[in-house]
Amino acid sequence: MVRLSQITGRSGEEVMAALGEVAPDFARYIFEFGYGDVYSRPGLDLRTRMLATVAGLVALGHAERELTVHIGSALNVGATREEVVEVIMQMALYAGFPAALDALLIAKKVFAARDAAPPAAPPPAAPPAP
Repeated sequence: MVRLSQITGRSGEEVMAALGEVAPDFARYIFEFGYGDVYSRPGLDLRTRMLATVAGLVALGHAERELTVHIGSALNVGATREEVVEVIMQMALYAGFPAALDALLIAKKVFAARDAAPPAAPPPAAPPAP
């Protein structure tokens, strides 16, 4: 849950509450596998992982909610707006121009929301690796 908060800025409790009534096991899978295992692996830093995640979501072409969260997450872990835009533009070659266009408009909304929001407190640091 600490890794989720570090990446997305959202608490694990918030996500658990949103899914708890309908699929609490699914929320647990997200934490344990996604954030506990995959995002915590060595080999790639979080910035690189999040840019790869943005690319994958653009390629899906139908994940607006997740793309919104993960564009913000990429920014949270050190990616620049320019890097996010370049990754999305690169995906036009592989996912098509409509998918890239939709993603650029989502990125525009994320950037505007960040510009309008008051500065947030930094997320908690991840615990040291064992």
